Amino acid sequence: MKAKLAADGLDESIAALAATSQHEVLAAWAGDCAERVLPYVEAASPEEKRPRQAVEAGRAWVRRELKMTAARQAAFAAHSAAREVSPAAACAACRAAGHAAATAHVATHAVHAATYAVKAVYKAAGPGLAASAVMQEREWQYRHLIRLNEE
Repeated sequence: MKAKLAADGLDESIAALAATSQHEVLAAWAGDCAERVLPYVEAASPEEKRPRQAVEAGRAWVRRELKMTAARQAAFAAHSAAREVSPAAACAACRAAGHAAATAHVATHAVHAATYAVKAVYKAAGPGLAASAVMQEREWQYRHLIRLNEE
């Protein structure tokens, strides 16, 4: 992650915790991280459904209602949406959703979903608010991953 998006040690803590988390926990967490930034897509392009569908596909995989290959296809669709939307916060939110769905295929995509969610928050924050917004988002992500691991 670029220095301007770094969150004072939380990035490393999240990566370490993710490395010891179960695949399904990571998929649920990635979906939750991505869902928090979907409003950026929905405000910019209300007709764009692929990112939300990707988050839902990842959750359906966790519930064993969807095969990994279908979740992976939803991930590709969300990444296609990222190439078509603007502003930058909406694009990053699409990428977060794509990585959330892709976590069904490879668990390490979860950290990328969280990183893109932070990037969306950063891009959406006004001048002077970005650092605080990034820190708050990373703190939520870390606490949430701890909570999901405890369930």
